[in-house]
Amino acid sequence: MRDILTFPALSDATLALMDIDQERLEFITTAVNRIIEAGNYPAKVISTLDRREALDGADGVVCTILQGGVDVFRSDIEIPKKYGVDINVGDTRGPSGIFRALRTIPVMLDICRDIEELCPDALLLNYTNPMAMLCRAMLGETRVKLTGLCHSVQGTAMMLARWIGAPYEEITYLCAGINHQAWYLDFRWNGKDAYPLIREAVETRPEIYNEEQVRNEMFLHLDYYVTESSGHNSEYNAWFRKRPDLIEKYCTHGTGWNPGHYAYILHEYQKVADTWRDHIREQLEAPVRLERGHEYAASIFNAVIGDGEMFEFNGNVLNNALIDNLPPGCCVEVPVLASRRGLNPMKVGPLPPQLALLNSISAQCEELAVQGALEGDRRKVFHAVCYDPLTSAVLSLAEIRQMVDEMFEANRGWLPQFGMGAQ
Repeated sequence: MRDILTFPALSDATLALMDIDQERLEFITTAVNRIIEAGNYPAKVISTLDRREALDGADGVVCTILQGGVDVFRSDIEIPKKYGVDINVGDTRGPSGIFRALRTIPVMLDICRDIEELCPDALLLNYTNPMAMLCRAMLGETRVKLTGLCHSVQGTAMMLARWIGAPYEEITYLCAGINHQAWYLDFRWNGKDAYPLIREAVETRPEIYNEEQVRNEMFLHLDYYVTESSGHNSEYNAWFRKRPDLIEKYCTHGTGWNPGHYAYILHEYQKVADTWRDHIREQLEAPVRLERGHEYAASIFNAVIGDGEMFEFNGNVLNNALIDNLPPGCCVEVPVLASRRGLNPMKVGPLPPQLALLNSISAQCEELAVQGALEGDRRKVFHAVCYDPLTSAVLSLAEIRQMVDEMFEANRGWLPQFGMGAQ
């Protein structure tokens, strides 16, 4: 909300805030009203528990939800661990990401159906994970104009710029692939190839190597730098988490976010569940900040429904002839130009083959999982988990089947498309 109001064309917007929890809604409404008052903006706030009221007549929609809460998310992490699949994050792909998608896709499609009815011209910006599977389902099944956003692209670019001592405003790049595993196909400092400087920093400075051990190993062997943290990327392949000694070697002693922590995000969720009220109260007592942050959403809205200043970002869209050697129709993360004409994804062409191979495995697993979610087909879900790189590196087919059956049972009540709705 703070970012949106920094644009003059949006400063008089009506901001509709919606939550399913009255207490959380009251906190965030207070926070947004403080921003409006501090900036002396002509904006106004609608606060509601009714999603349809919030969406009615909207020009833009931002969505970030967790379907099922922390208790059911625990099973996404703890059941695979029992079978030997050690998960650090678990919100994007693999068995944990797939079951999170199975729970969330029906809700996201319901939201899209409301948008089709109540604000059919609105632009939906999704911040909910698992990003690729949700966007693939929504874009494939509805007419809603949407893209999915993740801050790992600009965040990683800022990190690489820092490593080579470059001001971020002097950096340009081309980044493409899939969500949480896109690649900087080109990375330049004042127009010159900066990859030699990045390689030198990673190979000669232990503090930089240790900051992102998993991603740095991927870079040194695959030749291109990948987006998203080592914690995430340690789960998306077969190289780092299939044995305790590899977790110890590559995932435990880094100086940054420690991917060696089993169930890191689950533990963070649990802490937030216990402490969010205190955190929000601290925020409400602190001075109000009005400067714009580095998330994309507000700049996209400004380009499409604000003053029309064009804005380029990396977004999640369907692969309609954008990346030649990834599956047609899968969800890819590519440069997108936002303007008065809407969102225009840019054709990238083929990825280097060693990158396309890794991306393609995950993209095809995601496609199977989405089909399973839409059709209520448990067999397709099982097959999607079968080919997950980390799971298949650890378990036999029979073990995977048993694990998937147990995860389905743990999700009873949250999967109406499989005949497992609330009793």
